[in-house]
Amino acid sequence: MLSIPDLPTETLPLVLEFAPTFTRPTFQRFQLLLAAAILTTGRRTVSNLLRAVRALAPGVPSSYHRVLSQARWSGLRLAAALTRFALRRFWPQGRVRVVGDDTVDEHRGKKVHGKARHRDPVRSSHSYTAYRYGHKWVVLAVLVQFPFTRRPWALPLLVALYRSKEDNRRRRRPHKTPAELMRLLLRVLLRWFPDRQFVFAGDTGFGNHEWAEVASRQGARLALVSRFYPDAQLFELPPVVAGKRPAHRPRKKGDKLPSPQEGVALYPTRLAHVLWYGGGWRDVAYVTGVGHWYRSGAALVAVRWVYVHDLTGTHRDDYLYSTDPEMTAEAIITEYTGRWNIETMFEEMRAYLGLETTRGWCRATVLRAAPCLFGLYGVVALLYGDLRERDEAVGQVQWAQKGVVAFSDAITAVRRWLWAEWVFARVDQDQAFAKLPDSLKEVVMYALAPAA
Repeated sequence: MLSIPDLPTETLPLVLEFAPTFTRPTFQRFQLLLAAAILTTGRRTVSNLLRAVRALAPGVPSSYHRVLSQARWSGLRLAAALTRFALRRFWPQGRVRVVGDDTVDEHRGKKVHGKARHRDPVRSSHSYTAYRYGHKWVVLAVLVQFPFTRRPWALPLLVALYRSKEDNRRRRRPHKTPAELMRLLLRVLLRWFPDRQFVFAGDTGFGNHEWAEVASRQGARLALVSRFYPDAQLFELPPVVAGKRPAHRPRKKGDKLPSPQEGVALYPTRLAHVLWYGGGWRDVAYVTGVGHWYRSGAALVAVRWVYVHDLTGTHRDDYLYSTDPEMTAEAIITEYTGRWNIETMFEEMRAYLGLETTRGWCRATVLRAAPCLFGLYGVVALLYGDLRERDEAVGQVQWAQKGVVAFSDAITAVRRWLWAEWVFARVDQDQAFAKLPDSLKEVVMYALAPAA
């Protein structure tokens, strides 16, 4: 049987969650690829991961490639294991905060499975549209507030590949938009945790009336927070008809209420000090109201809407809403501004975990490589949290101008810990490394795990 060195014992509570997903030989290779993906500072191709650990990867190199391309294991079961661990650790009770969005992973090549041309929202403008060739991933993440961070971190839980209309038509499959894929991911999450409640924050693409109706049907289990339409049609509930059966069709809606933009002039303005984008605080003025959102041919949906005005003048006025009318206006603002943490996660994925550097092209590899990298983001964050609990000095900010811990500090600390506690120990060089002067240790560690 292939023998691969075990990871440090501190990783066992997390890594053992993944064991039932794999056969024993595949799990051994998966462990090594997991550690190698953290240690590697370049492209996250399997060949480059094996170069990073070299002698610690016995066996034929092609057997590691087959972990992604041919081995039998379920990415959904792997995601379920990571989700259970994260929620058990950080959300043992109460309503869980989740966020979602999509991002484009550039991947060129004629035979790459699922590749398509996608609009790049970052480089596009109202007058110019930029496109990228690759994969569009729809990501559902949980917000976790670590004690050492100023803002919550978005840890990816579930990932789905968006297929273009042309690809679905060619393969004779029904087309699903990113919003429909996100609803599918939320249904999976609700099925995994039937006794838990969630609040989901998404941008305008995930906040239309259809989405609001889906969330309202879940009752208290799912609340939706998103941007709202200033001219949305709001009504009272229809009057209850008692007694004999009416001769005409009963009303679907009651008296009309002011739309949000009309309500701004009618309802009182309040002041609040709320959490804002990036984890800071901001003074805002807001107006809020409650009504039932109506769309022709659809059911009424109870909502609380909020008009937000940034008193500093640096952010545009905005309309938000929640399908939970009992949610306070401050909570709605906090949930929506917290959505921005998933955008930060996408950028950190590209900068520190090599998103867009994978080069697999077959179906199995494409559907596994990038989702595993998204999961790796959560693994690094969880390992770093454990390191900080044992020693608060681990991975602290080293620069005077930098006042908060970022993911770059987390992955640097985890890399250095793996080099010292795993790599050097497995090649019988831990004693030699311990005898080095502290100044030389720092030089070696900076070379092996440079501060990002």
